[in-house]
This record gives sequence, C-alpha cells and structure tokens, in this order.
Amino acid sequence: MPQTEPRKSTPVSQVRYELLTLGDELLLGLTANSHLSFIGSELGRRGAMLRRNVTVTDEADAIARQVRESLEAADVIIMTGGLGPTCDDRTREAVAEVLGLKLVFDPGIEKAIAQRFELFGRKMTPNNLKQAYRFDHGEVMPNANGTAPGLWVHKDSKAVCMLPGPPNEMQPMFVDQVVPRLAALGLLLEKESYVQIRTAGVGESMLETKLQPILDPHGDALSIAFCAHAGHVDCRLSSPSGRIPFARIEQIASECVKLLKEDFVCYGHDTLGKVCADLLRAQEKTVAVAETATGGLLAQAFTDVCGAAKFFAGGCVCCTNDAKMQFLDIPECLLLQHGSVSAEGAVAMATGAAEKLGADYAVAITGFAGPCGGANENPVGTIYVALHAPHGVWSRKLSYPGPRRTIRQRAINAALDWLRRELVRAAHGADAPARSSILQ
Repeated sequence: MPQTEPRKSTPVSQVRYELLTLGDELLLGLTANSHLSFIGSELGRRGAMLRRNVTVTDEADAIARQVRESLEAADVIIMTGGLGPTCDDRTREAVAEVLGLKLVFDPGIEKAIAQRFELFGRKMTPNNLKQAYRFDHGEVMPNANGTAPGLWVHKDSKAVCMLPGPPNEMQPMFVDQVVPRLAALGLLLEKESYVQIRTAGVGESMLETKLQPILDPHGDALSIAFCAHAGHVDCRLSSPSGRIPFARIEQIASECVKLLKEDFVCYGHDTLGKVCADLLRAQEKTVAVAETATGGLLAQAFTDVCGAAKFFAGGCVCCTNDAKMQFLDIPECLLLQHGSVSAEGAVAMATGAAEKLGADYAVAITGFAGPCGGANENPVGTIYVALHAPHGVWSRKLSYPGPRRTIRQRAINAALDWLRRELVRAAHGADAPARSSILQ
C-alpha cells in the first residue's frame, strides 16, 4: 500500500482528529480515561483540536463499526487499547478487516517481546505472540515500556494510529513517535502554536482584568484562553488566523510578564515543584518538608523532578504528636499548649525539618483536610503553612472550602508558591518575607 503525501493545503487547525478509546474497563468505570486529556492537550500544543472522543467496548464488531464511521469523518484516527495478548484484545484484527490489510507475523517483534520477558526474569507464555502480528503495509512503533508495539497506517490521506492502553506505554510513544509522524505529514505544527503564561497568586478573573490593557488592543486577531487550576492559572496567547506573527505574540507575552511581576511563575508547562527545584539548584540551596494533612504529597512534588537529590534534603510525614516530638524534636509543651494544627505547630515543624535534615529552606503543612476533624476555631479546610528560610521563619493560616483532595492540592500549591516567591526574592538580594494573595 503506497504511502500518500501530506495535504499541504489544509491548515492544521482544520484537520479533523478523532480519538477512539477502547476497553470495557473504561465504560465500567474501572479505569479512568486519562487518554482524552493527555492526547487532547498534546494536539492542542501543536495547533490541532481533537474533534471527538468515542469510547468503544472490546467487541470486534463494535470496534470495526466505529472505525468505519470515523474513517468517513476524520483525517486522523488515534486508537488506544486492545493491542495486548489476551482474548479481549481485538483491535488489531478489527482494524485489519476494515482497512483490507493482512496481518503478518514479525520475528523482530517476537524477539523484542522475548527480551522484555527476560529482562524481568519471567517466562513468556504463548499467547504473547499475538502481539507480534503487524499489518502487511504500514509501520510498527516500538514500545520501550511494554510488549505491545504500536501500529501506524497512512492510506488515502487518512492516518490511523494504534497505541497500547496503559498510560505509561501510550504517552511516551505518542510524544516520541506519533507527534513527529503527524508533523512530518503537515498534520501538526512543528512547535507549540501558542505562548503559555503560568501564574500563581492571582485568580482567573483578576488575571484577565490585569492583562486587559495589554491584550485588548489586539482585538480578535489575538486568541486568549484562561485555564484555572487548584492554585495557579494559565493564560494562552495565540493567533490561529496568522494575523499576528508568533514573534509578536512572544513580545505581547513578555509585556504581560513584566506587568505580573512575582505572580508570574514560568512560560510553558512546568509545575510549581519544578520551578522551585530550578531556583534551588541555581542558588545551590536545599529544601526539606514536614507535613501532616498532605500526607507526603508535598515531598512528591519535589521527588517528581529528576535529580531531586541535588536540592531536596528529605521530608517527614508526622501525623501524631509523638511522631512530631520524635522526628522533629518539637517540645511536647508546645503541642499541648497550642495544638498540632496551629501557627506555632507549623513553625515548629518547619524549623525541625530544616534542622534535622540540614536544609537551607523548609516548608511545613498541617491542618484539617476533612471530611472529619476540625474545631470551632479551626474548621475543616483550615491549613497552616510555615516557611523556614536562612533569615527567618513564618507561618500563615489558610482556609480552603471543598473536598479533601482539593484542599490538599491547594495547600501544596500555596506552600510551593510561597517558597518560589521567597527564592525569587533571594535571587534578587531581598530578605523580607514574600507575600502572595493566594496565601491571604
């Protein structure tokens, strides 16, 4: 089957993408459909929009029926799931029937599967050979994190991409193999289509109000999108019509950053943890954490960053007073007098973490994330954050309504943002505690 040339005349924004997520486990709610948000986001970065997502059962007839329908409507079909070794993995066979392709056994794929089993010291069962079949025309996309390779077919100006279901396998394959193929065909832009400004300490409506003097003069030639998260807000600037050159969009973004001052976190998609990590490494400083209500999630924000040992001294999850006294050397009298959920308790936790772990900075979080706990003076949603720095230690009381997960995430982002501001000020020689509206 000959490979066709890219359709140069079709703008990327007009290419129709459809995502087919396959598997009974998705429809039964046993597995979250994270593929939609990931693939939609990755396509959006390159100027394309996912037009539809359909979740299909594992039945071969249902898969074939949906592929036929999508081929009529879409330019690019991305499929996830159903490529594994078991009897309910039927995607490969169903798509071969619809496209009129033969499945052939590939010894190279068999060898790669066998090597992966040897790597883990496991015996390969015969049903794994089902994954070694590929289309007689098309391409195989190697899977570095699993046994099922991806499959790619480009026929009659239609691209069909088949990927394994596990996110840890699908996501790197999509970024490293699918995106470059689509870009080479002219179906995606070679680089991001927008400039994203990540902010913290300012709400979505206030952010728009602040930036209006800079953004409004450009009218509808400038596309502006705000996206609020738990503790930070993103602003994306682009010009889908092309009336504003990308270099000018970058200049507009720079003007916004100057206006935002300390509320500006970074360009792009870095997390607050990654931004703090970069600032700590640049200043050759370390940080430690102590936490109760967030149960290790604050430490995870740092250990998610590669090379954390260079800037993260360690952390302590202390939920009982005994643990706080034993691991952080907090005096019992302080806890009895003020309580563990208090400004004094948070300060003692941060100080203990800095001293016990020998860190330059330390952040502590304690509070009531709910739904149980709390008291009249400290109801559910009350969080105390403390920051220990080389020139002092402070605490702040926060109040976050909402479910436990939201309260914890907002507390983590507030603590990270406070540390970020302190590190930015330290880089400029300031030694007064940083302020943030998110912490008020």
